[in-house]
Amino acid sequence: MTHDPVITMQGIHKSFGAVEVLHGVDFEVRPGEVHVLAGENGAGKSTLIRILSGVHDDWSGSVTMQGRPLKLAHPRDAVRAGIATIHQELSLVPSMSVADNLFLGRELARCGAVRFAREEAEAARLLRAMDLELSPRQPVGELPLSSRQLLEIGRALARDALLFIFDEPTSALGEHEVEPLFARILALKARGRGVVYITHRMEEIYRLADRITVLRDGRVVGTARPGELPPDGLVRWMVGRDLAAGREPGRAARREPAAAPALAVEALRVAHPERAERPVVEDVSFTVARGEIVGLAGLQGSGASEVLHALFGALGHRASGRASLGGAPLEMRSPRESVARGLMLLTNDRKGTGLAPDLSVTHNVSLASLPGLSTRLGWVHRRREQEAVAGLARDFRLDAPSLAAPVRMLSGGNQQKAYLARCLLPGPRVLLLDEPTRGIDVGAKADIYALIGAWVAAGIAILLITSEMEELLALSDRVLVMHRGRVAAELAGADATKEKVLAAAMGHAA
Repeated sequence: MTHDPVITMQGIHKSFGAVEVLHGVDFEVRPGEVHVLAGENGAGKSTLIRILSGVHDDWSGSVTMQGRPLKLAHPRDAVRAGIATIHQELSLVPSMSVADNLFLGRELARCGAVRFAREEAEAARLLRAMDLELSPRQPVGELPLSSRQLLEIGRALARDALLFIFDEPTSALGEHEVEPLFARILALKARGRGVVYITHRMEEIYRLADRITVLRDGRVVGTARPGELPPDGLVRWMVGRDLAAGREPGRAARREPAAAPALAVEALRVAHPERAERPVVEDVSFTVARGEIVGLAGLQGSGASEVLHALFGALGHRASGRASLGGAPLEMRSPRESVARGLMLLTNDRKGTGLAPDLSVTHNVSLASLPGLSTRLGWVHRRREQEAVAGLARDFRLDAPSLAAPVRMLSGGNQQKAYLARCLLPGPRVLLLDEPTRGIDVGAKADIYALIGAWVAAGIAILLITSEMEELLALSDRVLVMHRGRVAAELAGADATKEKVLAAAMGHAA
């Protein structure tokens, strides 16, 4: 095994127009090392790994691989050199099958003709090795987000690369799906491969990292081993300040919820999209009071996300049962009606079903509020729209080059803020939040937690799904735990512990 670093980046500069976003960054990964790249959204992490992945070609500096100069001007240059990247925003093609996606760009062909039967057989073998119960012929667009994330990871692991780059790989995974991923990363280390790992989850950083490099404002703040950099010091490196205690999640600043329920649900049922006799949600009943946060927990496939989509009207006639908003019946048939009634949904996939990447920040934020910002003839009051969005951008501390810029130009965390702002602009009474802090860094999470505290203080009811257990327990007044489409337990106060939530989610509740 060579002792040269797998990859060495020196003096990396990158600009977008007149704005320089990387200022002479040095970074290296050694064989058999997991090197965590940390920093707030907008710190330059994604830009650096896009250079390493061949996405950006107009940069300066040098990159060497095992001591040899490496030219990276196109993604295929990175693939040929042995660099495999799992991006946070998935690169799968929804209309293509699982097998086609696994072999995209490296098709098994003979005399120019793709050998589809061999690809399907090889795909089945790879899926078994990854413990993924998927059909090679299944269209990727039919898969839940977590399965697509695992497939993206599996596609990269199937290559015998020298360097693996993981950008928030667990952001869409349940806790039971994370452990197999970590085992595979440890296996890569044992084979002498280099791993770049990006995550905003503190527990993952200190579990996996051999070294940590922190970027802030496009510059390297420092590199250290985990034992040399305690979590408080890591946060200071990342944000350049201590986080105010009042901006972290907790119940202390929350008022007591009002008695009258803002949302009431009784005997909710959601039919399977293909087999109506086999529901994915069955006999679910609960209430959420004004100014209350109710957490909805469960493993992948528990039906938690389907509950939110059904209430919002996104599942149409697949949903049945009774629901009411502020005492008035809710039909659960039309998202447009739900928005008009004061019910807003934030989905867990801002790229696939949330934001329109080529529209401006302003248009993305105002999208659900256009009826209230328009004349009787349907013309949008552009000044009112811009003023409303600008006010929310200040509240959310949204970092954007311009509110007229395409939302795809924002960092992942700021895209998430824009998506949340869209949910707030119509003035909702009830918020259905599915992974609201997915892909958001430590500093941005503190901002979101403070905003959530203000929303519940103003009387907004929140139904919350988050895969981060500490966040779920810290933010929720009550936790409803789902197992196989039913509510298996309701936990509050001292009863709401990680152990009890996991036991109920696995079907072992008392």
